[in-house]
Amino acid sequence: MTDRVEGGAAGGPAGRPGSAVQSVDRAVTVLEILARRGETGVAGIAEELGVHKSTAFRLLGVLENRGLVGQEPERGTYFLGAGVLRLAGAAVVRLDISQEGAVVCRRLAEELGETVNIAVLEGDAAVNVMQVRGPASVTAQNWLGRRTPLHATSSGKALLAHQPAAAQQAVLARKLPRLTERTLTSAAALRRELAEVAERGFAVAVEELERGLRAVAAPVRGRDGSVIGALSVSVPAYRLDDERLPEVVKATVSAAEELSRRMGHAC
Repeated sequence: MTDRVEGGAAGGPAGRPGSAVQSVDRAVTVLEILARRGETGVAGIAEELGVHKSTAFRLLGVLENRGLVGQEPERGTYFLGAGVLRLAGAAVVRLDISQEGAVVCRRLAEELGETVNIAVLEGDAAVNVMQVRGPASVTAQNWLGRRTPLHATSSGKALLAHQPAAAQQAVLARKLPRLTERTLTSAAALRRELAEVAERGFAVAVEELERGLRAVAAPVRGRDGSVIGALSVSVPAYRLDDERLPEVVKATVSAAEELSRRMGHAC
């Protein structure tokens, strides 16, 4: 059996984009083979891929280093590793919080007449996975699927405030981009605000991401009590003055607590 020719129609010699895409395709296929077979050896994977055993061995080595596959030394077989469970778990949380949050977001959007979002932490950003627009004639823009900075959004601060100290420090150690004249760019100031957010149970962003936009967010907790998301309300600044803020905060926190209960947390 001979290995497939690297490159060619796939995009050229090894090291070029076509070769990289082919390697990714093969790695994904390896995971699919192990998911189907449960356990198998290098020879079996190589046969299904149509490649030399040395190529299959290299692919397995990379996947093993990332925790996506494990090896049974005595039998010389490979199986799906715990890393796959970690990735699957993250995907399930995003799906669950979107599905469970749909009713909660619709109810809150109708109550306040404003746009409601659910965001989850993804690396160094908050990603919006659910959005319901309010009935008001002027509403916030579409944030669904967008990555937003942790230091300049209510959702980002609500998420970051409940992360381990090391995760917070990793964000604080980087340069905090100034997006408006009200964006917090001082690590010390942001650290103080995160402590306040964790203590009071909600975060506020006042024209820190965009001029004319204010937002309130509260953390959403999972079964084990850890923060798995943030529920936020985005409002044009002229509709969220200091007099109305307590009403929006109370409704947002209440909705986040309801979603937490739906996610299995005993509030």
